[in-house]
Formats: sequence, structure tokens, C-alpha cells
Amino acid sequence: MKPYRVQIPQTDLDDLHRRLRATRWAPDLPGTGWSRGVPTAYLRELVDYWCTSYDWRAAEAELNSHPQFVTTIDGARMHFLHVRSANPDALPLLLLHGWPGSVVEFLDMIELLTADFHLVIPSLPGYGFSGPLTEPGWTDGRTAAALTTLMERLGYGRYGIQGGDVGAFIAPLMGRAAPDRVLGIHVNALVTVPGDDPEEDSLTDQERKRLAAMRDWQRNEGAYLQLQGTSPQTLAHALHDSPAGQLGWIVERFKDWTDPAADLPEDAVNRDRILTDVSVYWFTGTAGSAAHTYYERLNDPGMWGSQPRSPVPTGVAVFSTDHAIKYYAEKANTIVHWTEFDRGGHFAALECPVLLATDVRAFFHSLGGVT
Repeated sequence: MKPYRVQIPQTDLDDLHRRLRATRWAPDLPGTGWSRGVPTAYLRELVDYWCTSYDWRAAEAELNSHPQFVTTIDGARMHFLHVRSANPDALPLLLLHGWPGSVVEFLDMIELLTADFHLVIPSLPGYGFSGPLTEPGWTDGRTAAALTTLMERLGYGRYGIQGGDVGAFIAPLMGRAAPDRVLGIHVNALVTVPGDDPEEDSLTDQERKRLAAMRDWQRNEGAYLQLQGTSPQTLAHALHDSPAGQLGWIVERFKDWTDPAADLPEDAVNRDRILTDVSVYWFTGTAGSAAHTYYERLNDPGMWGSQPRSPVPTGVAVFSTDHAIKYYAEKANTIVHWTEFDRGGHFAALECPVLLATDVRAFFHSLGGVT
């Protein structure tokens, strides 16, 4: 393991600004707003802010205010923040981001959690400062195994895991692979797959509504998943070449998945946080690599078959845009904690870090991991 600092060359910053200024803008149809994607006027204003007002060096300094390291596991580079609590007996807690996320997701969570936890915050293989993948085959199961190895190398024999989105796929796999090491798993933005027989008669009225909302999401907002899951390399050419295109691809997710009470993405998540997250993808060249992990997920037969119920105690936080259904979640996991919130959305660590941190602490307190 080697210490690591984020140090983006000035030439890369200059190149980003040059590309942003040279963006060839696509015309849009009048009166369509957000109904067909990100409006040109909105994206132009955001690109202008990114180019002229956003301060990457300030974001870089914030990242570098936390201890960071890199190591190699299973042939892939692994970057992670390792922020130890002042309490030497604190519980180690692995925080797993999702897509289109990065370690930036958890920057506002660190101070909220370090009184009770030693935090390990990795860039998932193929994402961010872990760098692009150099070979196919990085399924969620392989990533889970690599993260288990990371915790072993850090000397943590017993630990907790929190994950959202992609992290909510990987965390339960780690629990199944090493149930003797994982004290508990806390997830948000959990996707519960009903299977071939959805057993709708067994659902509550609220769960039926959530299932209907999930199906509506698949029809109207799931195109990104199909494209990344079927043609990631075609998409990579566009995202790797155009920062404005990459920004549009990611900011649409912030528009669609954040608290519905927010009119614009920056009404739910600080604008600079969004741009720091997008900048990480741009400077590390990992937009395409991250997309390839969707191909692995959708084409991994072991991912979607029936699995034995995990014995690891599991807590679920459900925010306003989540589609998690308890009836399905309990089939695959030992659910001991289930909290529903009436605000916040998919990016809970960015939208409402205090709510999420409080729920994480309460869950691990119930397991005896936090005093």
C-alpha cells in the first residue's frame, strides 16, 4: 500500500476548459423542457459555471485533507480513503459508492461518522482514482472479493459495510462471501428484483405502488442502464471525448433520482459537489470503464439467479425515490432494520448526510457495534 494524493496536472485542467469552451451545442425543440433529456440552455449555463467559476483545486485540497492510499488487488489498482476514528476501539466501516458516484459521495459523511467508525472509502474498481479497468470480467462478485481482500490487508477482521446503488449490490455479496467477518450491512437505494413470479398478492398496498413505480422507471428512465449494459464501448467514445456530454449524461441522473421536491439537480445536491463528481470521472478517464461494469452485471448469470438468504444482519434506509420493497428484500437478506424517510432521494449521502449517518449509527448500535 502506498500513500496517495490527488494531483491533476494543470495541462489537464487547461484541456478541460478548452474543450468546454469549444462545445458544439445541440439544438433542442422548443417547449420540451426536461421531458426529452437535459435542456441545452440548462447545460450551457452549467458548463459555463464549470469552466469559469468552479474551483477544482479547492475540491482537490478537500480530498487531500483525508489520508488516501492505493494498492493492487487481483491485478487492478484500488484507491481508498482511510480515515481512522480517535476512538481506537471504533468499528471499521466500509463505505461503497454507486454510479454515477465516487468517493466524493461520502465527503460530507466523514465528520458525521468518525466518532464511531474507522472509515474505509474505496473508489470501486474501474471508477475514479482506482483508474480504468484493463481487462473484462470485473463482475460485482469479483469486486466484492477484492474489497474483502482490502479489509484483510488493513487488518480488519470484523467490520460493517454501508453501500448505496451499486454499493447496495456489492455489500450483500461481501456478506455472503465472508459472513464471519461482516457484522452488519446497511444499504440505501436498494434494488429489489421481484423475479419471474412477483407474488403481488403478498404485497402491501404501498409495496404494490412501489413495484408499479419501479416498472414505470424501467420504461421511462432505464435507457442509461440498457446502453451501459449492452454497448459500453460505444458510449465510452462520446463520454471520453466530450466533457459537456459527460456532464449531461451524469446530471440527468441527478435530476431524475434526487428528491422530487427539488426542481433542479442543484436544489438537491450542492452544484460544486456535482461538478467535483463529474470532474473525477473526466480527469481519471473512467466514464467508459464504469459503464463496462454494467455490461458485466447484466451479463453475469450468477448475479440474477436465486441465492441463499444471507445470514448477515441487514439494515435498509428507504428514501423518497427508492423502489426497495421489503417483501422481496427479506427473501434474500436477514432484514433487522428498515427505515423509511419522506425526504431525500437516491443520492442520500449527498442530499441528506445527517439523516443517513444517523440511521447508519442507529443500525450498528442495535448490533452492538457502536456504544
